[in-house]
Amino acid sequence: METEAFQDRVVLVTGAGRGIGRAVAERYALLGARVVLWDKDESLLQESSGLIRPLTRGHAKQSTENAPDERIVTHVVDLSQPSQIENAMALVAEQFGQIDIVINNAGVSHWKSPLDLTVREWDEVLNVNLRGTFLCSREAARYMPQGSAIVNVASTRGLMSEPNSEAYAASKGGILALTHALAASLADRRIRVNAISPGWIETGDYEALRPEDHSQHFAGRVGRPSDIAQACVYLTHPANDFVTGINLVVDGGMTRKMMYLE
Repeated sequence: METEAFQDRVVLVTGAGRGIGRAVAERYALLGARVVLWDKDESLLQESSGLIRPLTRGHAKQSTENAPDERIVTHVVDLSQPSQIENAMALVAEQFGQIDIVINNAGVSHWKSPLDLTVREWDEVLNVNLRGTFLCSREAARYMPQGSAIVNVASTRGLMSEPNSEAYAASKGGILALTHALAASLADRRIRVNAISPGWIETGDYEALRPEDHSQHFAGRVGRPSDIAQACVYLTHPANDFVTGINLVVDGGMTRKMMYLE
């Protein structure tokens, strides 16, 4: 059963303040995991923890003053700052003793003409999306036991492009290469590393989508954050220990349909 597989496992989710990250954290909380939420926005973190904490009822063991049963923990972390990643990861390991699952979800973007994109903007996207994913994976691996798993959230924009996406596309394509490199390097530790490339995942008003938005997908609908959460559960489930080094495209078939609408 899924609940038994994730009960009391320590799951760290970056970019957990909203959208996909929040949905992923909610899913693991429902499965009985201890979930560590990272985001650079403290107010969004508190909003997420307030929504997720009630989901942990029934999973918590009896707490005492000396041994509190913390199911949801939040840390304000800016992934563009390597020292913050190192320090926060050490705090997680100190509190829980180990880290079982990492979902590298946080990301930023600047959508503008390559003729106007500044070096600062390029560096910001690459430092958060690509370097941040590497550093989170590296630091977590120091505290991960055998059988642990890392999932890097990439994008279909790492496989195909649209105008003015250079920094974002480069960062996500880099994550795909980083994923199979880490899978090779961490294999001796029995740490699996996989990527997910989401397509159109609507994190805003789903009901406002048009029929033509949904019709661009073989699945007949635009994706939801819960679709990515379920993919994370699959890739990190201990029963799926033969799956490593892959990129799982979760896009409802959109990138295969060859349908382009203005």
